[in-house]
Amino acid sequence: MNRRKQIAIAAVAILALAWLLWPSPYSRVKNLDSTGGNVIAFGDSLTAGYGANAGEDYPSRLAALASTPILNAGVSGDTTESALARLDPDVLQRDPRIVIVGLGGNDFLQNIPIATTEANLREIARQIQKAGAMVVLLGYRFPSVTANYEGMYARVAKEERCLLIPDLLNGIISNPSLKSDEIHPNAAGYQLMAERVAGPFGKLLKKAKQAR
Repeated sequence: MNRRKQIAIAAVAILALAWLLWPSPYSRVKNLDSTGGNVIAFGDSLTAGYGANAGEDYPSRLAALASTPILNAGVSGDTTESALARLDPDVLQRDPRIVIVGLGGNDFLQNIPIATTEANLREIARQIQKAGAMVVLLGYRFPSVTANYEGMYARVAKEERCLLIPDLLNGIISNPSLKSDEIHPNAAGYQLMAERVAGPFGKLLKKAKQAR
């Protein structure tokens, strides 16, 4: 075997080993072995399902796709601050196992500093994790020239050990056929949101079952 071929084989072996040893985004989620009982979707109008009929919100559609009951704790108009204020009764006291957090849109619309949004999201994640549950963080891209929201969601997810589902509204808010108004999806838009969450959520559930 010539030296070039030996080097090529060694390189492939190193890459394969690195791939096997590289931690997956699921295995690093905090509280993977959670003994909680409920999956809770916690957020604002995008979670509540504003602009669609009952049962057409993304948590209801996700529950059907994942064959898993999901409690909808979405409140239209919520900022990260107002959501944090109701976190205890709406989430922590409901035996959470996995909490899907979708917040930040109203902070952006109300010109709340991104540093405040980030601090509130971190506190929400930490309180949920302190209660023994996993956090799935929904990421959004907002049209700001001064604040990097995508980077902020990614940073919070990484440092607080949450599962990130990035840029959830990509192609939805810019498509009139998927919207009920200027900033909210319609039933078809919420269905697409649910489909985007379903894959990562299902993988997390599988990992979590193995960890119990």
